[in-house]
Amino acid sequence: MGSLGIPDAVLASARQVTDRIGRAAADLGGALTVDADEILTGRAAMLGIAPAGRISAGGATRLLATRDGWCALTLSRADDVAAVPALLESADQPADVWAELEIEAALRDTAEFVGRARLLDLPAAKLSETSAVPPRFRLRGPRAARPLSHLLVADLSSMWAGPLCGHLLAAAGATVVKVESRERPDGTRLGDRRFYDWMNASKLSYATDFDDPELRRLLEAADVVIESSRPTALARRGLGAEQLPARPGRVWLRITGYGPEGERAQRVAFGDDAAVAGGLVGAGPAFVGDAVADPLTGLTAAQSVLEALQRGGGEIIDVALAEVAAYYAAAGAAPSPVPEDVEPPKVPGPPSRPAAELGADNARVRDLVQDRLAPC
Repeated sequence: MGSLGIPDAVLASARQVTDRIGRAAADLGGALTVDADEILTGRAAMLGIAPAGRISAGGATRLLATRDGWCALTLSRADDVAAVPALLESADQPADVWAELEIEAALRDTAEFVGRARLLDLPAAKLSETSAVPPRFRLRGPRAARPLSHLLVADLSSMWAGPLCGHLLAAAGATVVKVESRERPDGTRLGDRRFYDWMNASKLSYATDFDDPELRRLLEAADVVIESSRPTALARRGLGAEQLPARPGRVWLRITGYGPEGERAQRVAFGDDAAVAGGLVGAGPAFVGDAVADPLTGLTAAQSVLEALQRGGGEIIDVALAEVAAYYAAAGAAPSPVPEDVEPPKVPGPPSRPAAELGADNARVRDLVQDRLAPC
């Protein structure tokens, strides 16, 4: 068992993925060495946090016993906490939110409790409800091979999984643009800046309104697009992967909680509840790692993008947090208690500079787009 209770088999599988990432980057003219242990435990080491049984490392997710099993519920956003009275069918916010939720969960079947939570747009998951599914690749447009140093990446994602993928592509030599809404920037920008800087210091910062025509131009110019919104978020603006002209060789990565199709595509998910959905938990059950589905998905996404680029691109890739967690759960050893003699989490080295302030590189990004879209 590794640091933060992560099974050794999970760490071994993640190390294999990082080795493949390095080989694929080298094949595309880049140079990249990735430390899987640092990726999986770095945020916890930075922040001094660790899972505590049925409480996640970050504290926002809990494992709750139901009448017939277990589920996870995340209350990380102000809107999540505000929805608790509705979930409890109460007029008032309880003094001890989690104590009342434990009581309520114990009175209901898992499917009923999770279903009601999801109706309120809360991140909730039944233990081991999701099966392992590999990334989905679909051809979309002509192929065109390019080295990493020639690639422009538009990273529209937020939080951890997508930004990690963008971070690794930048480290391998690509030019990565961190795209954020002026009204709702990446939530990690507002938290501990050490983590935001770790994931985003190597990127250009571009602030925009998602209805601004300039965003369309950026996406049309990009060789790689990374998004982690719900499937309809960009489509309703005419900015979906199937709606924009397919730039030769473009790779479009979509990260969701549960997959790209049907009702599951609209479910909200975060790293800890997605891990529970995939069954990636310890004995008890108990949480392992720190939002572990996030970094594992970020690594899987980076490998998938690089392999698509090796084929010449022209692909849409779908990767789901819960499905990645299920893959690692199947690969991992049987859950067991955390031993005392384990290596501590690895603290990432600080970036050479802090991440750019919101919108600091707008002018530079406009110039890049202009050059790429200019007639030959």
